Amino acid sequence: MDLYREQILDHYKNPQNFGQLKGADVVVKETNASCGDEFEFFLKLDAGKIADIKFQGVGCAISMAANSLVSEMVKGKTLQKVKTMTEKDIFKLLGVAVNPGRVRCATLPLRALKKGLEQLKEQA
Repeated sequence: MDLYREQILDHYKNPQNFGQLKGADVVVKETNASCGDEFEFFLKLDAGKIADIKFQGVGCAISMAANSLVSEMVKGKTLQKVKTMTEKDIFKLLGVAVNPGRVRCATLPLRALKKGLEQLKEQA
């Protein structure tokens, strides 16, 4: 088995930042109806940065691994940096080719983060 597939399986079985975050500044739900993935994301902000992030829910190996990897990547990043993230960034982070049927699984955390940032913008 190659290194990247092992990484995905490890993040699927042992996701980082999994759980609920009390006192979150942003709470956003995102689903992928085609696969049945359902996740809720919690963001704690400080000085324009993501100070902490957690997620909870259920989903396939690709979405769980993507959530775990993305949550690790964005912690401490500015909101501006998160706004500029693309699907290509997610695919690179996963390190494996994502077939067309799994693109929505892999990009679920990106959609959730962007949705959360839109909520912040609407509240301001």
